[in-house]
Order: sequence, then structure tokens, then C-alpha cells
Amino acid sequence: MKIAEPDTVFIATPQKRSPEHRPRFALFDLGFRPFYLCGAAFGALSVTVWLLVLSGVPLFGGYLLRADPVAWHAHEMVFGFAAAIVAGFLLTAVRAWTGRDTAKGATLASLVLLWLAGRVLVWSGPALPAAIVDSAFLPVAAILLLRVLVEAGNRRNYFIAVVVFAFGALNAAFHAFAIDARPDLAMRAVCASAGIVVLLVGVIGGRVIPMFTANAMPGFIARRWRFVELMAAPLTIAAFVADAFALDGAIVAPIALLACGVHLARMIGWRSYAVRGRPILAILHLAYAWLPLGFALLALSALGWTRVPHSLAMHAFAAGAIGGAIIAMITRTARGHTGRPLVADTRDVACYALVMSAGALRVLGPLVAPSWHSTWVFAAGSCWVLAFGLYVAAYAAPLFKPRADGKPG
Repeated sequence: MKIAEPDTVFIATPQKRSPEHRPRFALFDLGFRPFYLCGAAFGALSVTVWLLVLSGVPLFGGYLLRADPVAWHAHEMVFGFAAAIVAGFLLTAVRAWTGRDTAKGATLASLVLLWLAGRVLVWSGPALPAAIVDSAFLPVAAILLLRVLVEAGNRRNYFIAVVVFAFGALNAAFHAFAIDARPDLAMRAVCASAGIVVLLVGVIGGRVIPMFTANAMPGFIARRWRFVELMAAPLTIAAFVADAFALDGAIVAPIALLACGVHLARMIGWRSYAVRGRPILAILHLAYAWLPLGFALLALSALGWTRVPHSLAMHAFAAGAIGGAIIAMITRTARGHTGRPLVADTRDVACYALVMSAGALRVLGPLVAPSWHSTWVFAAGSCWVLAFGLYVAAYAAPLFKPRADGKPG
């Protein structure tokens, strides 16, 4: 899979504001603005609710939260939080790749309202309207992306729309299984959908991480092995598909170990061990490092290791890889596309540290001391809430305002 010109999404050189520039409301100028802000706020809110549920606080809803709190948590972290960030990222990226406007203004506002309506209905119900409205968000976003790609003749990125459609189909499947009282199949749909987000992290990260590293480190040359690059995406997909279909551990484990190997080989070629002193770059490598760890844990889980439950491997992907990649990208793109320097400030670094701590506490803590499981979960959740709450506090004002350099977007 090849992605055209991803660097244009993230790199923006600040310029002086033009004299005729006037402050105005800019939240719906480009997809990253409302979806990064709403997604981060929801990421903090939903984990806060989950911690309250685990604490025994009575919370009432008319659909998932009441019927199956675990399914609500899993669904909302993937199809609520992650889906919002993916939509915001791709709406911004496709504009950069094609030079054509993606959804903005009233169209973008309507898409955000559709996502928000899904969040409310998944909480409140009724079940069928919740399923219909929530399942519509990703297909509508895919259509908006595909329209721009087709108009621009950007064929090599059509697969992006296909991936988003598949993401949406898994959401619809989740609701169908949940309404049919099949929580086991519903959770498999969530796990498969997490694989789609991991696939995007692998594909896009594989392109931009070595490029950003080369830009930041004079003389750096990333090593790439053709076999590794060819196999990274297929093995990622294969491992998640085998896991989602609950194939025998003797099948899942070797595929997961091969996926672990190719992602680890990529990082060796990128010399990730040598990245230091540039937090906005280092967080990308740290987030990616959760991919080989996640696949190693998935293999151990498939082989029946009791100390490595399946949920632990899934949280390595969700809290570590996806959470890390998201905080890395929503700070970097928010800076670049609001005309600010691409240098992490103190608040950005705090966000990075908190998200990485959340992943380590949620995954490594139970491995070291399983009897303290609840303590690790609450500590991880608290770090997560603080990280994305801090992001909202730091970036709300810039995301509402026009670019500091006066450029569109």
C-alpha cells in the first residue's frame, strides 16, 4: 500500500500573519479541527465514565452502557474515540494529497453532529436508532473522502476509502450482534476493528516515521528491506483476521510472531534506539514500538499462556500503539496546520508521558503483578484522562481560531 505525500499533512512553515487577517471562528475550516478536539475530549470523558463504572457508581443508559458496560467501553474507545481521530486525520490528509477541499463548513459540521449523535444514542438508546445513526458515520466519511479522491484522479489512495468502509461495516456488525444478544461476536468485531486502526498506524507510520527521523537527524539514512515492507500490512491484517475468527492458537501464534518480527525489523532499520532529545519525534517511535510488543503478547495469548489474557494484548494495541500514535499525530498536525512551530512544548511532552504511562500501567503492570490488576487499571485510566484532558485545554483555543500564519485550513 502506498500513500501519496503524507508529509504535507504534518509540515507547515509558520509565516507572519497578513495585515488583512481578522480573527474568526475556524473550527470547521478543516477536518482535524473539530474531530481532534471532540475526539480527545471524548477519549477523556469515556474513560472517566468507565472508571466510575468499575468503581460501582450507578450510571444509567438505555442501550450498551446498561446492557453490557464492557462492550460499551470497547465500542466507544474504537468506534467513538479512535474513529473520530481517524476521520479528522484523513479529511486533512486527503486535502493535502489531492490539493482539493474535503468536507468543511456546514458539511463538516453535519458530519461532526452525526458522530456526536452516535455517541449520545449509544449511551441512551433506543438500540435500533442508535445502531442506525452510529453505523452511518464511517460510511458517510468514506463517501466524502472517496468523492475527493475520484475528482482528483488519486487512484493509489482509493484504498483509504475502502478501509474506512470496512471499519464502518464492522461497526454495523457490532450493533447487529449486540442487539441479537451475541456479545462474543460483538467483541470480535471490536477486536477486528482495532486491527484496522493498527493497520493505518503501520501503513502511515511506516512512511512518515523514517522521513521525520531523517529530517530531524542530519546524516540519518533509514534502512528498508523490501520483504519487510511488503509483508508488514498483510501480516498485520492476517493476524487480526485469524484472531477475530478465533482460529486455533497454532495458527494465530505463528502469524502474530511473524507480524511482530516485521514491525521490529522496521524499527531496527529506522534506528529507533538512537532517537532522543526530540519529543515530537520520539513519541512516534515509542508508539510504534507497541506494535511488535502487541503481536508478541497476542501470540502468547493464543498459545494459552495464562499470565497473558487476550485483553492484555488488545490493550497493548489500543492504549499503547493506537493511543500513542493518536497523541503523537494530534499534537503534530494541530501544530503544523495551525501555523505553529513543530516543536513539542511542556504540555505536549506531558501528554506523551501520560499516554505512554497509561499503556505501560495497563499492560505491563498486570504482567508483573497480576494481583494488583484493579490498581493498574485505575492508574492507567487516570493517566489517559489527564493526557487527553490536557490536550483539550492546550489546543482548544488554537483549533477554534484561524491559522497563525494566515493560510487556509
